[in-house]
Amino acid sequence: MKKIGSALFSAVAMVVALVGCDGLSSEPTYSGLSIEAFNYTPYNLSRFVITDKYGNQASGGGDLMPGSGAGRLSCCYQLQGTEFSVEWKMYDADVASKDLYKPIQYISFKEDIHLPPTKLEGNAGTRILGLHFYPDAHVEPEFRSDLGASRISYRTVHRTLLEQYGKKIDPAGKLNEAELFRRTARIASEAWKKYRLTDSEDLVQFVRFYLLVNPGFDRFPQVQEILKDTKGKSGDFGREMKNLPEAAVDQIKTFSVSGKEQQP
Repeated sequence: MKKIGSALFSAVAMVVALVGCDGLSSEPTYSGLSIEAFNYTPYNLSRFVITDKYGNQASGGGDLMPGSGAGRLSCCYQLQGTEFSVEWKMYDADVASKDLYKPIQYISFKEDIHLPPTKLEGNAGTRILGLHFYPDAHVEPEFRSDLGASRISYRTVHRTLLEQYGKKIDPAGKLNEAELFRRTARIASEAWKKYRLTDSEDLVQFVRFYLLVNPGFDRFPQVQEILKDTKGKSGDFGREMKNLPEAAVDQIKTFSVSGKEQQP
């Protein structure tokens, strides 16, 4: 009887050794995981690494331009638990393009994130952890099963501005296409930081008024009222601004943040 008990204990110990923490831990383990990044910053996302508290890592990036990342996966990883750290590097492409022989000046970031236990279906390629990188340097994680669902499309904003306002957005013709796009992304990212605007038409009108009317337009009392009334209502800010009477637009042109009217 003693030998049987000893043998049984040895067998259980062997199972525990084989199964390890994954089998007995209450924390979730995600295997066959693909990683997808969404870059909403005005800078290029060079590389990111997500690490769990056990040292497992998943990485991606690859020089993602502002507004890009949807549809680009890195695979296949295993992560465990609910607490993770994300480290990433970015750089300003406008600065880097001025001297192609100078080493790129990277900016490094790190943030701790929490992921509640989640049941994932499917297999590699459909078990996706999306990381949304925002302009204020915070990251929002999201489990998903498809490649899309970018929350901010700077490319759509830029394309719409070109279609609707053409050369007006760069009348002197000083900027090339890439520089124009990055300028749009910078202004649109400020609209998110200040007012959490994500809808493309909202962002089109924000960038339009910033570039073509007055950089301080959002401090104009009537615009402040519009921002307040449309908060959390996707697309409403853009429609209200697009439908502003010309008389109001003319007032905004001469408006000064200091409270004095600017000379035309």
